[in-house]
Amino acid sequence: MSISSNCPFPPEEIAAEGLKPEEYQEIVNRLGRHPNKAELGMFGVMWSEHCCYKNSRPLLKQFPTEGDRILVGPGENAGVVDFGDGLRLAFKIESHNHPSAIEPFQGATTGVGGILRDIFTMGARPVAVLNALRFGSLENPRTRQIFQGVVAGIANYGNCFGVPTVGGDVYFDPAYTGNPLVNAMAIGIMETPDIVKSGAAGIGNPVLYVGSTTGRDGMGGASFASAELSEESATDRPAVQVGDPFLEKSLVEACLEAFKTGAVVAAQDMGAAGITCSTSEMAAKGGVGIELDLDLIPVRETGMVPYEYLLSESQERMLFVVQKGREQELIDIFHRWGLHAVVAGTVIAEPIVRILFKKEIAAEIPATALADNTPIYHRELPPELPEYVQKARAWMPDTLPPCTTSGIELADGVSTWNQVLLTLLDTPSIASKAWVYRQYDHQVQNNTIIVPGGADAAVVRLRPQGAIGARSRIATPSQTWPGVAATVDCNSRHVYLDPYEGAKGVVAEAARNLSCVGAEPVAVTDNLNFGSPEKAIGYWQLAQACRGISEGCEAFSTPVTGGNVSLYNETLDADGNPQAIYPTPVVGMVGLIPDPAQACGQSWREEGDLIYLLGVANWTDDDRNSTHVTLGGSEYLATVHGLVAGEPPKVDFELERRVQEACRTGIRRGWVRSAHDCSEGGLAIALAECCIGNRLGATINLELTSDSPERWDAILFGEGGARILVSVHPRQQRVWEDYLQEIWGNPGRNWHHLGTVNAALSPLRIATSHNLTLTEVGMSEMCDRYDGAIERRLT
Repeated sequence: MSISSNCPFPPEEIAAEGLKPEEYQEIVNRLGRHPNKAELGMFGVMWSEHCCYKNSRPLLKQFPTEGDRILVGPGENAGVVDFGDGLRLAFKIESHNHPSAIEPFQGATTGVGGILRDIFTMGARPVAVLNALRFGSLENPRTRQIFQGVVAGIANYGNCFGVPTVGGDVYFDPAYTGNPLVNAMAIGIMETPDIVKSGAAGIGNPVLYVGSTTGRDGMGGASFASAELSEESATDRPAVQVGDPFLEKSLVEACLEAFKTGAVVAAQDMGAAGITCSTSEMAAKGGVGIELDLDLIPVRETGMVPYEYLLSESQERMLFVVQKGREQELIDIFHRWGLHAVVAGTVIAEPIVRILFKKEIAAEIPATALADNTPIYHRELPPELPEYVQKARAWMPDTLPPCTTSGIELADGVSTWNQVLLTLLDTPSIASKAWVYRQYDHQVQNNTIIVPGGADAAVVRLRPQGAIGARSRIATPSQTWPGVAATVDCNSRHVYLDPYEGAKGVVAEAARNLSCVGAEPVAVTDNLNFGSPEKAIGYWQLAQACRGISEGCEAFSTPVTGGNVSLYNETLDADGNPQAIYPTPVVGMVGLIPDPAQACGQSWREEGDLIYLLGVANWTDDDRNSTHVTLGGSEYLATVHGLVAGEPPKVDFELERRVQEACRTGIRRGWVRSAHDCSEGGLAIALAECCIGNRLGATINLELTSDSPERWDAILFGEGGARILVSVHPRQQRVWEDYLQEIWGNPGRNWHHLGTVNAALSPLRIATSHNLTLTEVGMSEMCDRYDGAIERRLT
């Protein structure tokens, strides 16, 4: 579509705002005139994918969003769930991908700051942070720089703010070269009697601007986040915000104090799109209008024009609607905390956003045109599977070199299973992430029950600190506070090969990780990181993944309370062609633990404990041809053979639920002493990780129904869900096995006694029932490869 000749803006300026010609014409139709520069910028940020979800909203509608524990679902700053006994939990995840690619430290630090504000804007005190990170190969110097900068930024903000960073995941793959993913999740406990919403109300009520000053940093960040990265993106550094964690610490205290007065009608964080977003969304949600005078906004730079005010994403700022006559009461609170607080506007009856500057109207737009009545694109799925998927599905494991009990024949000679195991332990995506989490303060607030690296999910004690509505608690030795378990998960290689099955697997693994610490899965927040939805493959991946997440959340009764969509994650390859990341739908899930003292870690506890596998064993006649455990999309296939191919594991929801329920029951009844799911690297890697934690070896005997399986590598390193390793004290063997037999019958189908935990510093030995040793690796070798893999690549 061509733009009319009397348009005041050249096509390249409209495109620079992230708008298409047809979208500009729609703006003209809605306004009945051409917009001015400030209004064009407002539409540009609010009609970006980051703010209005114009490509993804139709797909997101299929997510389940209601449940017995859901108090606030999608549409607010964060979701809120009921944990019982007066405890209400706010949580959400968001991305800061493109800013972190350009300026890793500030991009990551402001990502953490932004998600924390989403939590305390609801009236909740942040108690934990997690993150999901994706980077290119650490062999790449630029990747190492981005990786180190991002980790430093996360550590800086969380540590200075005083919230523990308790968990997350980190993966490395060339698919993320130049376009890292930085997803931050925060959790908080409600402290206010009422949940603070964002819809403005009360004609004539004043609008209060609070927090830090406004500058030119972060200009147009929402539009920046909704476009592919290119060589010119480095010039967009003004689109990367600069954060101040110490100021935000004062802001959270001032906000919570202000909310408790009852004088705040509505509150909105100024995150993406800054003043534009906060004014338009508050007005639209309340069915009213807001008039705001930019001359009253505290600034830190001179000579700013309306366009800059409205598109600035300066950090640590909020917008309140307050009860008329109580303005000074709130202003005094913020001044006491050393923060700005000014009456900058008014709620008006006409449903518009009216911006004043130097006594004139600088912008005037219907609120709904910016906030909810935005463009929506219903795209069609391609008629057949993408070519890369067809090729991947044509691959068969029998095309791999032959293997025996000793190892596998590779081009450079036979690689023993010991060598393969050590190679995988040295792979950064599998190896210890201690280099990362040791930079985080994960014990501040003194409520972290299981520290990073200790279990499949983080566990935090929910000790109310002045929470209104929670039962009164006096610290006595007999008291028990409930706990929240939290995890972030995504096997993006599986999603790439089959977005539907892979996304179902993401939800299943998140629930499984919570079950491995004894938690009941409750609810989900998601961060959908994908390439361009305007390309057939990108939209197909997004649509199929959303379908898989929806079915997964239905299966586990974990409604989606909100989240974030980050599209256009693409960079240029060596030939100058756009290259998308792997589709990465990160699922953040929270679960309830009535007694955190029962929480279970992943490492063996004591010599002599018995080891069991719950779920599928792909070495028995029943499961040898199962699609639940495969080499397709495995870390083994990618690392050892350089292949990303095959079909990933298929999810059996019924088996998943039964396996997870058995694990949770065993933990809560005191039978299970450790639990760890089999994920990347398969059974052999999971066993090694259980050994490494407390330096306790193990002897494993696989009861094969055939002494010559087709693929020994599939047995050791095949991946798939519904598999959990647990250890049990010998005193509990009978009651534990009686329980398993009651729900599943005799061993060999869905539960298997694998072996015994050995003495400290003894090796991991995996053998068959025919006394054939597959692997026997010393503890020192495993620990050296596993513990130092990342650090070796950084020095």
